[in-house]
Amino acid sequence: HYFIQSNLRTVGCCRSVPVEPSIMALMKRISSAIIPQSYQVCRHTIESRAAADASSGVMTSSDASSGHMTSPSPVATQSQNKLVDSFKRPHSYLRISITERCNLRCQYCMPLEGVELTPKPELLTTREIVELAQVFAGLGVTKIRLTGGEPLVNKDVIYLIESLKQIEGIDCVALTTNGLTLARSLPDLLKAGLDNVNVSLDTLIPQKFSFVSRRPESGLKKVLKGIEAALASPLKSVKVNTVVMKGVNDDEIQDFVRLTKNDPLSVRFLEFMPFAGNSWSNRKFIPYTAQIEAIEQRYGKLTRLRDEASSTSMNYSVEGHVGNIGFISSMSRNFCGGCNRLRLTHDGMLKVCLFGKDEVSLRDILRNTSLSQEEAHDVLCDVIRSAVLRKKFSHGGLEGIQSELHRPMILIGG
Repeated sequence: HYFIQSNLRTVGCCRSVPVEPSIMALMKRISSAIIPQSYQVCRHTIESRAAADASSGVMTSSDASSGHMTSPSPVATQSQNKLVDSFKRPHSYLRISITERCNLRCQYCMPLEGVELTPKPELLTTREIVELAQVFAGLGVTKIRLTGGEPLVNKDVIYLIESLKQIEGIDCVALTTNGLTLARSLPDLLKAGLDNVNVSLDTLIPQKFSFVSRRPESGLKKVLKGIEAALASPLKSVKVNTVVMKGVNDDEIQDFVRLTKNDPLSVRFLEFMPFAGNSWSNRKFIPYTAQIEAIEQRYGKLTRLRDEASSTSMNYSVEGHVGNIGFISSMSRNFCGGCNRLRLTHDGMLKVCLFGKDEVSLRDILRNTSLSQEEAHDVLCDVIRSAVLRKKFSHGGLEGIQSELHRPMILIGG
């Protein structure tokens, strides 16, 4: 029981304890025989933990009129080739951070003093990123988004997109960028096969851009040029992500909506979320309901659009506008019930929840020299499935995420 619960860590991940190949082969045969039964043995434990979480208020639920999803009963079953958690949520979307570096220093993402970068030998190589993507594709992942840091500072980003597009089962490769070099990079990105792009932009005022990003005002013009180029390109989707902070850019919400007037652009307003070093406080927080009120004061009643079950954004149309707007309410109205996302950090850690502290090293399994390629693949699949199966229903099981410390966003992947 303990062996399975620890996801083969004793054998597959511990570099400090050498394992003889013969012992490894024996353990693999044993684990192959008992894994199916172990899930049934653990069923009672999983259900008991879920019930305890529910009674402590971890799993949020309310009536249908509030718009929240009621947490379903956990079921510890999982298709062999799909990543389904104990609440029957399929996971088909993987966000991969391909760098911890960035050419901006945005306040909500990076601490003022900066971050200590992970030593290069501990980061995933480009080849390892592709290998892990192939494993996830075999487990049912169909969409991959490259993040950072700023992914466009990674010199291998074009090769990565080309490689990911060639993986069987991957239908969409997307990119989240600060847009600073997007206009220059776009031709190569399109040639590589990029499908969608999201641009992070928090102000339309040069002076504020410098304040928020801690970089020169001239950068704003470059970002706007990148968005314009993306809208004129064959990309399937172009979105702008705006983190709304009281006293910083809340007076620009209506101006951002104006960007959707004549272009098929989706502007999404994100509630300010707490991460290590970003000085989050209630004083800076504005719930999405207040944002809607501010928009309707100028543009009239918004029309709710039909969203995909796994959408993080509540989307609306504005009368007379070509594009649309959305609200990502991570703090005031979570969307955990339809979550289909997983995250892979640049140092090879799998995070099943953005706010969860639990991480599993896939890098160490990939680099375990005592495992053959086939064995490493099997162990990776087992570990990934088990991590997804343990995923909590809501916010990593944390009752008050605003009081928790996490990695800085730049080290997780935006």
